[in-house]
Amino acid sequence: MKHFFILLSFLFIFQTSNAQLFRKEKVSYDANQGKGSTDYNLLRWGYFLGFNSYDFNFDYNQDLRDIYVKRSTGFNVGLIGNLRINDYIDLRIEPGLLITTRELYYSQTYFSGIPSSSDLTREVKSTYIHLPLLVKFSTKRINNFKPFVVGGFSTALNLSSNEDNPDDNSNGQFRTTKNTLFYELGFGIDFYLYNFKFTPSIRGVFGMNDELVPDEDPNSPWTSNINSMKTRAVFINFTFQ
Repeated sequence: MKHFFILLSFLFIFQTSNAQLFRKEKVSYDANQGKGSTDYNLLRWGYFLGFNSYDFNFDYNQDLRDIYVKRSTGFNVGLIGNLRINDYIDLRIEPGLLITTRELYYSQTYFSGIPSSSDLTREVKSTYIHLPLLVKFSTKRINNFKPFVVGGFSTALNLSSNEDNPDDNSNGQFRTTKNTLFYELGFGIDFYLYNFKFTPSIRGVFGMNDELVPDEDPNSPWTSNINSMKTRAVFINFTFQ
């Protein structure tokens, strides 16, 4: 249902803007019209809405069956600050709130006895304050289109982290760190409409540090075989400037 909503939203935006995008007239923004200059202002502001899909990438100590990660579609919302360097390069920050949930499924081979069904699953809820610093490299504008690639680094504070919780998996608590560092790579297209610039983009996000907080028991079936656990994610954002 969520994927259907994403597709429906994109098709609606595309349909309503289709006449503007594909006409030969090049859309321009005149400050006298109260719209400002979208491309030539030193600083520009905007906001984004979007969706995310988070995963974990595990590195194991022993060759046991992989921990299966069930992903769900999360939600992104945030602001944009854009600093123009020249016609083709921009420096931007995108502070945002990102909400997601992941479920971990363990194989029985991790346990010495017969585990209960609750022992085989762990839910990891995350609410991130996400702060990326990105460099945007654009092509020359083609009529009302302007493709670009973007990359950079980011940090995130997980408001749902239970890093300091004294309880661990023996009490049903799977713990993760509060702070995470990422590098990000993506691409998108700026669409110049009459009243604003609309930008759909897709971006890969890759964790750089281990986010696992190990259990107190060094032989814990939930954490002892995990050498490192790093986030990876895909963002689909819709930007309005």
